[in-house]
Amino acid sequence: MTVSATSDGKDPEYTLPSEKGAKTPSVHHASKIDSITASEDLQVREAEEKSLLRKIDWNILPLLTLSYLLQFLDKTSLGNTGVMGIITDTKLVGQEFSWLSSVFYFGYLAASYPLSVAFVKYPLGKVLSISVIAWAIILGCHGAANNFAGLVVLRILLGACESAISPGFSLMTGVWYKPSEHASRHGIWFLGNSFGGLGGSLMAYGVNHIQSRLATWRWLFIILGIMTFLWGLVLLFFLPDTPLTARFLNSEEKKLAEARPQKKQYSFKNTKWEKAQFIEAMVDPKTWIISLIIGVASLANGVVANFGSLIITSLGFDTLTTLLMNLPGSAVSFVATIVLTGLASRVRRSRILLCICSWLTAILGLLLIRELPTSNKYGRLVGAWLMNAFAAAFPLLLSLLATNVTGFTKKATVQAHFFIFYCAGNIAGPQLFISKEKPRYLTAYNGCIGSLCAVTVLAIILRFYLDWENKRRDKEQGVYIDPEAKDIFENDLDEMMLARVNQTDWENRSFRYYL
Repeated sequence: MTVSATSDGKDPEYTLPSEKGAKTPSVHHASKIDSITASEDLQVREAEEKSLLRKIDWNILPLLTLSYLLQFLDKTSLGNTGVMGIITDTKLVGQEFSWLSSVFYFGYLAASYPLSVAFVKYPLGKVLSISVIAWAIILGCHGAANNFAGLVVLRILLGACESAISPGFSLMTGVWYKPSEHASRHGIWFLGNSFGGLGGSLMAYGVNHIQSRLATWRWLFIILGIMTFLWGLVLLFFLPDTPLTARFLNSEEKKLAEARPQKKQYSFKNTKWEKAQFIEAMVDPKTWIISLIIGVASLANGVVANFGSLIITSLGFDTLTTLLMNLPGSAVSFVATIVLTGLASRVRRSRILLCICSWLTAILGLLLIRELPTSNKYGRLVGAWLMNAFAAAFPLLLSLLATNVTGFTKKATVQAHFFIFYCAGNIAGPQLFISKEKPRYLTAYNGCIGSLCAVTVLAIILRFYLDWENKRRDKEQGVYIDPEAKDIFENDLDEMMLARVNQTDWENRSFRYYL
């Protein structure tokens, strides 16, 4: 390299020598350098996002999963106490035990819309934590109940408090995760149901060996109440309301964590209740279709969740054996949830089809119980286990709702609507279980089979509707948009953060629906 001085006193000019083989960099060479730099920058950003996602997973999902485990333990503890003496001790007759399962959802129903407003107006984490603490106290009080009237009051209050968990956790999943991650993360915290089924049966089996003047079913309620209360205090201190209040993130990570999930949805958590979004939610066809799906499916849930133990007892097993025989059914739910939510994250356009697979498996199990002779006790037992597979559809339905509805007020409203239908199904479901039909319970099995066939048809209708809407928007905009294409974490998030838009899926015409 040579240096030549300039006559006007300016800085010297540097000139690269034209040595053998040396060439002046071309525009093409410069663009290649820019391309390499961009590629390296992309790799760095992807690595940063993966690191952030791991941190979110390890700090958020354990809190949600353990909470859902306790919620399932507490909600279904009545089913286990049904074979531990509660019916005799509280002098329940006829359909009164079935009504104790139903009235839980009257409380759930009454609290759904008020909680949807609370989720918008107040800190999400605090609403959920206080709900857990409240239901823990109410559950412990179950151990002091002596008659049907007292149990009815407690079950209604328990339902009202527990109604915060599923919609609240679904909203929280939307706050922390991208749409492509919804199915797998809903599936992970929903595994608390399966763990709860396994743990609940083992706990009831252990508690049933307590030698005390106090009945074992009372001990079960008291122990679960204490456990849940302590866990509620943990949530109060460690469950963040939004990424911006998360103590496990630094300031830069907080900003990215809040923006990252909204890359395609343009819908931030805010505290303003928007009337226009509420009205839009109520006239949106998919609100009604998906609500009908969960409502009809919950007829089967009302039977399986509350009477699983009694169904197994009716096959000819004693109390302690029944509690242990519940374990494989929970394992079926566990495996089905892992497999189906895992596939939903890897196979495009598959969420609704995978819901149908879970329902068809449950129908097979119900047919085995109904059609096999009573002498084939173990064949019917396999059917009782298989019917638990339908539970795997629930996190997939929640993920469809979380992914396909945007606008925070609209999403909270649709979720309230969804859970009102969920309550209606769970109120009606236990009434299909008629005690005088023991041991065949044909009304219950026929009702469950019919409801799962009906939701299969409704799911097909929903899939056709969403696919039609996507194609209509593609034609309207003259461009094909794949909502499930791999998402890249780009720097334009800064502009979106400043705008803090809160568009609904109807307002954002570039939005496309997951199938």
